[in-house]
Amino acid sequence: MRQDPATGPGALTRRTMLASLGLSLALAGCAAAAPKTPTPATRAAVTTSIPSALPRPLPGTPPPPVPALQPAPNLVRVPVPAGTLSGLPGEGALLAWTVDDGSNSEVVARYIRFAAETGIRLTFFVTGCYDAWTDNADQLRPLVQTGQIQLGNHTWSHPDLSTLADADITGELSRNHDFITDTFGTDARPYFRPPFGVHDDRVDALAADLGYSAPTTWYGSLSDSGLITEQQVVDFATTWFLPQHIVIGHLNFEPVTNVFPQLRGLLHDRGLTTVTLNDVFTSAAHP
Repeated sequence: MRQDPATGPGALTRRTMLASLGLSLALAGCAAAAPKTPTPATRAAVTTSIPSALPRPLPGTPPPPVPALQPAPNLVRVPVPAGTLSGLPGEGALLAWTVDDGSNSEVVARYIRFAAETGIRLTFFVTGCYDAWTDNADQLRPLVQTGQIQLGNHTWSHPDLSTLADADITGELSRNHDFITDTFGTDARPYFRPPFGVHDDRVDALAADLGYSAPTTWYGSLSDSGLITEQQVVDFATTWFLPQHIVIGHLNFEPVTNVFPQLRGLLHDRGLTTVTLNDVFTSAAHP
Protein backbone atom coordinates (compact mmCIF):
# COMPACT_ATOMS: atom_id res chain seq x y z
CA MET A 1 0.00 0.00 0.00
CA ARG A 2 1.35 3.39 -0.94
CA GLN A 3 1.72 6.06 1.72
CA ASP A 4 0.09 9.46 1.24
CA PRO A 5 2.80 12.08 0.54
CA ALA A 6 1.48 15.05 -1.41
CA THR A 7 3.60 16.22 -4.29
CA GLY A 8 3.31 19.07 -6.73
CA PRO A 9 1.35 22.32 -6.39
CA GLY A 10 -1.09 22.67 -3.51
CA ALA A 11 0.78 20.19 -1.31
CA LEU A 12 -1.08 19.55 1.92
CA THR A 13 0.05 20.12 5.47
CA ARG A 14 0.32 17.68 8.38
CA ARG A 15 2.18 15.02 6.35
CA THR A 16 4.42 14.01 9.21
CA MET A 17 1.36 12.87 11.14
CA LEU A 18 -0.06 11.09 8.13
CA ALA A 19 3.10 9.06 7.67
CA SER A 20 2.53 7.40 11.02
CA LEU A 21 -1.26 7.33 10.90
CA GLY A 22 -1.73 6.30 7.26
CA LEU A 23 -1.69 2.55 7.70
CA SER A 24 -3.96 2.44 10.73
CA LEU A 25 -6.47 4.83 9.16
CA ALA A 26 -6.52 2.91 5.89
CA LEU A 27 -7.40 -0.27 7.68
CA ALA A 28 -10.12 1.57 9.59
CA GLY A 29 -11.80 2.75 6.41
CA CYS A 30 -13.44 -0.29 4.80
CA ALA A 31 -12.28 -3.21 6.93
CA ALA A 32 -14.45 -6.26 7.37
CA ALA A 33 -14.31 -5.96 11.15
CA ALA A 34 -14.79 -2.87 13.28
CA PRO A 35 -11.43 -1.30 14.20
CA LYS A 36 -10.24 -0.71 17.71
CA THR A 37 -10.99 2.49 19.54
CA PRO A 38 -7.98 4.86 19.36
CA THR A 39 -5.76 4.99 22.41
CA PRO A 40 -5.59 8.25 24.37
CA ALA A 41 -2.23 8.96 22.78
CA THR A 42 -3.82 9.10 19.32
CA ARG A 43 -6.70 11.33 20.32
CA ALA A 44 -6.65 15.01 19.50
CA ALA A 45 -6.46 17.28 22.53
CA VAL A 46 -9.95 18.61 21.96
CA THR A 47 -12.99 18.19 24.18
CA THR A 48 -16.61 19.06 23.60
CA SER A 49 -19.95 18.80 25.30
CA ILE A 50 -21.99 16.07 23.62
CA PRO A 51 -25.75 15.81 24.21
CA SER A 52 -26.87 12.55 25.75
CA ALA A 53 -30.15 12.09 23.89
CA LEU A 54 -30.10 9.86 20.83
CA PRO A 55 -33.23 10.70 18.80
CA ARG A 56 -33.93 8.17 16.07
CA PRO A 57 -35.34 9.02 12.64
CA LEU A 58 -38.65 7.33 11.93
CA PRO A 59 -38.19 4.45 9.48
CA GLY A 60 -40.04 5.02 6.26
CA THR A 61 -40.52 8.73 6.82
CA PRO A 62 -40.48 10.44 3.41
CA PRO A 63 -37.73 12.98 2.89
CA PRO A 64 -38.69 16.63 3.28
CA PRO A 65 -38.72 18.84 0.20
CA VAL A 66 -35.22 19.65 -0.93
CA PRO A 67 -34.47 23.25 0.06
CA ALA A 68 -33.29 25.87 -2.35
CA LEU A 69 -29.67 25.74 -3.46
CA GLN A 70 -27.39 25.26 -0.49
CA PRO A 71 -24.66 27.81 -1.19
CA ALA A 72 -21.10 26.60 -1.08
CA PRO A 73 -18.83 28.43 1.35
CA ASN A 74 -17.24 31.52 -0.15
CA LEU A 75 -13.87 29.93 -0.81
CA VAL A 76 -11.01 30.64 -3.15
CA ARG A 77 -10.77 27.27 -4.84
CA VAL A 78 -7.37 25.86 -5.75
CA PRO A 79 -6.35 23.20 -8.27
CA VAL A 80 -6.55 19.68 -6.90
CA PRO A 81 -2.97 18.71 -6.00
CA ALA A 82 -1.02 15.87 -7.56
CA GLY A 83 -0.69 12.66 -5.60
CA THR A 84 -2.90 11.16 -2.93
CA LEU A 85 -5.41 13.51 -1.34
CA SER A 86 -5.95 12.97 2.39
CA GLY A 87 -6.56 16.42 3.84
CA LEU A 88 -7.56 19.96 2.93
CA PRO A 89 -4.94 22.61 2.23
CA GLY A 90 -3.95 25.51 4.43
CA GLU A 91 -5.33 26.65 7.74
CA GLY A 92 -9.02 27.12 8.33
CA ALA A 93 -12.16 25.59 9.79
CA LEU A 94 -13.29 23.29 6.99
CA LEU A 95 -14.23 19.62 7.25
CA ALA A 96 -14.76 17.26 4.32
CA TRP A 97 -17.17 14.63 5.66
CA THR A 98 -17.05 11.75 3.19
CA VAL A 99 -19.01 8.48 3.28
CA ASP A 100 -18.46 5.25 1.39
CA ASP A 101 -20.07 2.07 0.10
CA GLY A 102 -23.90 2.06 0.47
CA SER A 103 -24.71 -1.52 1.46
CA ASN A 104 -27.74 -0.36 3.51
CA SER A 105 -30.49 1.44 1.63
CA GLU A 106 -32.07 2.90 4.78
CA VAL A 107 -28.75 4.35 5.93
CA VAL A 108 -28.29 6.04 2.55
CA ALA A 109 -31.85 7.40 2.81
CA ARG A 110 -31.20 8.77 6.30
CA TYR A 111 -28.00 10.51 5.22
CA ILE A 112 -29.91 12.13 2.36
CA ARG A 113 -32.65 13.34 4.74
CA PHE A 114 -30.01 14.62 7.14
CA ALA A 115 -28.38 16.66 4.38
CA ALA A 116 -31.72 17.98 3.10
CA GLU A 117 -32.85 19.04 6.58
CA THR A 118 -29.60 20.65 7.74
CA GLY A 119 -27.63 21.86 4.73
CA ILE A 120 -24.67 19.66 5.72
CA ARG A 121 -22.39 19.23 2.71
CA LEU A 122 -21.16 15.68 2.04
CA THR A 123 -19.15 13.68 -0.47
CA PHE A 124 -20.52 10.18 -1.16
CA PHE A 125 -18.08 7.64 -2.61
CA VAL A 126 -20.43 5.37 -4.51
CA THR A 127 -20.08 1.59 -4.85
CA GLY A 128 -22.57 1.10 -7.62
CA CYS A 129 -23.33 -2.60 -7.19
CA TYR A 130 -25.44 -1.83 -4.10
CA ASP A 131 -29.18 -1.43 -4.66
CA ALA A 132 -29.25 1.54 -2.26
CA TRP A 133 -28.07 3.87 -5.02
CA THR A 134 -30.96 3.11 -7.35
CA ASP A 135 -33.42 2.81 -4.43
CA ASN A 136 -32.57 6.37 -3.37
CA ALA A 137 -31.72 7.93 -6.72
CA ASP A 138 -34.80 10.16 -6.90
CA GLN A 139 -34.15 11.60 -3.43
CA LEU A 140 -30.40 12.01 -3.94
CA ARG A 141 -30.37 13.45 -7.43
CA PRO A 142 -31.62 16.97 -6.51
CA LEU A 143 -28.92 17.40 -3.85
CA VAL A 144 -26.28 16.24 -6.33
CA GLN A 145 -27.57 18.73 -8.87
CA THR A 146 -27.25 21.62 -6.41
CA GLY A 147 -23.75 20.50 -5.43
CA GLN A 148 -24.64 19.99 -1.77
CA ILE A 149 -23.75 16.31 -2.10
CA GLN A 150 -20.86 15.38 -4.37
CA LEU A 151 -20.35 11.88 -5.75
CA GLY A 152 -16.98 10.16 -6.08
CA ASN A 153 -15.98 6.78 -7.52
CA HIS A 154 -15.49 3.91 -5.04
CA THR A 155 -15.43 1.20 -7.75
CA TRP A 156 -18.33 -0.95 -8.88
CA SER A 157 -17.93 -3.89 -6.48
CA HIS A 158 -15.32 -2.85 -3.88
CA PRO A 159 -12.33 -5.11 -4.66
CA ASP A 160 -8.75 -4.56 -3.59
CA LEU A 161 -7.62 -2.92 -6.82
CA SER A 162 -3.97 -3.79 -6.26
CA THR A 163 -4.81 -7.49 -6.70
CA LEU A 164 -6.57 -7.09 -10.05
CA ALA A 165 -5.33 -7.25 -13.62
CA ASP A 166 -5.08 -3.95 -15.46
CA ALA A 167 -8.25 -4.55 -17.47
CA ASP A 168 -10.22 -5.38 -14.33
CA ILE A 169 -9.08 -2.21 -12.57
CA THR A 170 -10.17 -0.18 -15.56
CA GLY A 171 -13.45 -2.08 -15.70
CA GLU A 172 -14.27 -1.46 -12.03
CA LEU A 173 -13.75 2.28 -12.32
CA SER A 174 -15.30 2.66 -15.79
CA ARG A 175 -18.45 0.72 -14.97
CA ASN A 176 -18.99 2.73 -11.81
CA HIS A 177 -18.26 5.99 -13.64
CA ASP A 178 -20.92 5.18 -16.23
CA PHE A 179 -23.42 4.22 -13.51
CA ILE A 180 -22.90 7.50 -11.64
CA THR A 181 -23.15 9.56 -14.83
CA ASP A 182 -26.25 7.77 -16.11
CA THR A 183 -28.08 7.69 -12.77
CA PHE A 184 -27.22 11.09 -11.32
CA GLY A 185 -26.10 13.19 -14.29
CA THR A 186 -22.80 14.16 -12.71
CA ASP A 187 -19.12 13.53 -13.41
CA ALA A 188 -17.35 11.92 -10.44
CA ARG A 189 -13.88 12.66 -11.78
CA PRO A 190 -11.17 13.22 -10.67
CA TYR A 191 -11.81 11.65 -7.23
CA PHE A 192 -11.69 7.92 -6.63
CA ARG A 193 -11.39 6.20 -3.30
CA PRO A 194 -9.56 2.88 -3.54
CA PRO A 195 -11.32 0.22 -1.47
CA PHE A 196 -9.58 -0.40 1.86
CA GLY A 197 -7.36 2.59 1.03
CA VAL A 198 -5.10 0.27 -0.96
CA HIS A 199 -3.52 1.60 -4.14
CA ASP A 200 -0.14 1.75 -5.82
CA ASP A 201 1.52 3.40 -8.78
CA ARG A 202 -0.04 0.96 -11.26
CA VAL A 203 -3.57 1.51 -9.90
CA ASP A 204 -3.07 5.28 -9.87
CA ALA A 205 -1.78 5.36 -13.44
CA LEU A 206 -4.69 3.29 -14.77
CA ALA A 207 -7.17 5.44 -12.86
CA ALA A 208 -5.56 8.64 -14.15
CA ASP A 209 -5.91 7.37 -17.72
CA LEU A 210 -9.68 7.44 -17.08
CA GLY A 211 -9.56 10.94 -15.61
CA TYR A 212 -9.47 9.75 -11.99
CA SER A 213 -6.24 11.49 -11.13
CA ALA A 214 -6.96 12.13 -7.42
CA PRO A 215 -6.84 8.98 -5.28
CA THR A 216 -8.63 10.16 -2.15
CA THR A 217 -8.00 8.67 1.27
CA TRP A 218 -8.62 10.33 4.64
CA TYR A 219 -7.26 11.97 7.77
CA GLY A 220 -9.59 10.40 10.33
CA SER A 221 -12.35 7.80 10.36
CA LEU A 222 -15.70 7.18 12.05
CA SER A 223 -14.61 3.53 11.84
CA ASP A 224 -18.13 2.38 11.04
CA SER A 225 -17.47 0.14 8.04
CA GLY A 226 -18.46 -2.60 10.47
CA LEU A 227 -21.10 -2.47 13.18
CA ILE A 228 -20.05 -0.37 16.18
CA THR A 229 -22.05 1.38 18.88
CA GLU A 230 -23.53 4.85 18.74
CA GLN A 231 -21.15 5.98 21.48
CA GLN A 232 -18.17 4.69 19.53
CA VAL A 233 -19.27 6.70 16.50
CA VAL A 234 -19.45 9.83 18.66
CA ASP A 235 -16.05 9.05 20.17
CA PHE A 236 -14.42 8.66 16.77
CA ALA A 237 -16.06 11.87 15.54
CA THR A 238 -14.77 13.65 18.65
CA THR A 239 -11.28 12.46 17.77
CA TRP A 240 -11.31 13.30 14.07
CA PHE A 241 -13.78 16.13 13.36
CA LEU A 242 -11.02 18.73 13.23
CA PRO A 243 -10.10 21.60 10.90
CA GLN A 244 -8.94 20.73 7.38
CA HIS A 245 -9.50 17.00 7.82
CA ILE A 246 -11.03 14.62 5.30
CA VAL A 247 -12.98 12.17 7.46
CA ILE A 248 -14.36 8.86 6.21
CA GLY A 249 -17.62 7.26 7.30
CA HIS A 250 -19.77 4.54 5.80
CA LEU A 251 -23.30 4.03 4.51
CA ASN A 252 -23.58 0.52 5.91
CA PHE A 253 -24.92 0.44 9.49
CA GLU A 254 -27.53 2.49 11.34
CA PRO A 255 -25.76 3.64 14.55
CA VAL A 256 -24.24 6.70 12.88
CA THR A 257 -27.68 7.84 11.73
CA ASN A 258 -28.95 7.74 15.32
CA VAL A 259 -26.32 10.24 16.48
CA PHE A 260 -26.64 12.79 13.69
CA PRO A 261 -27.74 15.45 16.23
CA GLN A 262 -24.58 14.86 18.28
CA LEU A 263 -22.35 15.00 15.21
CA ARG A 264 -24.00 18.19 14.03
CA GLY A 265 -23.57 19.66 17.51
CA LEU A 266 -19.89 18.75 17.44
CA LEU A 267 -19.45 20.61 14.15
CA HIS A 268 -21.21 23.63 15.63
CA ASP A 269 -19.23 23.62 18.88
CA ARG A 270 -15.94 23.50 16.98
CA GLY A 271 -16.93 26.11 14.42
CA LEU A 272 -16.43 23.71 11.51
CA THR A 273 -17.94 24.23 8.07
CA THR A 274 -18.61 21.13 5.98
CA VAL A 275 -17.44 21.21 2.38
CA THR A 276 -17.39 18.90 -0.59
CA LEU A 277 -14.13 18.33 -2.42
CA ASN A 278 -15.46 20.37 -5.35
CA ASP A 279 -16.07 23.28 -2.97
CA VAL A 280 -12.33 23.38 -2.25
CA PHE A 281 -10.63 22.23 -5.45
CA THR A 282 -10.88 22.91 -9.16
CA SER A 283 -10.34 20.16 -11.72
CA ALA A 284 -10.82 19.54 -15.42
CA ALA A 285 -14.24 17.99 -14.75
CA HIS A 286 -15.25 20.74 -12.33
CA PRO A 287 -13.38 23.93 -13.28
